[in-house]
Amino acid sequence: MHELSIVKDIFDTLEGHYGARVEDVQQIQVTAGLLSNVQPVLIQNAFDAFIAENRGYAEMELEVVVNDIVAYCDVCQQNFPVHYHRFVCPCGRSSSTIVQGNELYISKVIFKQEK
Repeated sequence: MHELSIVKDIFDTLEGHYGARVEDVQQIQVTAGLLSNVQPVLIQNAFDAFIAENRGYAEMELEVVVNDIVAYCDVCQQNFPVHYHRFVCPCGRSSSTIVQGNELYISKVIFKQEK
């Protein structure tokens, strides 16, 4: 399951960027495009398994935002949504220029409020 390695990479990135403060993170938001081959349910399961083994992160939550696929038409010079993996612009021309949909990144980190 490659989702577990993705979750480990997320925590490595957070630890590298925030150091010891990573234990104060309340929520992580990850944005994944439909072409990134990431299944939200599987990444959530991998996240849950990871935090079960790493009790310092027990109160942390994960939110996965899935981006639709958007391509660019060189003829119309406009972006268009891709449905059912058909990269055909409404003008009828095909395109392989992906604008959105293959990304995978940490889009938001929310820290616990200090009391």
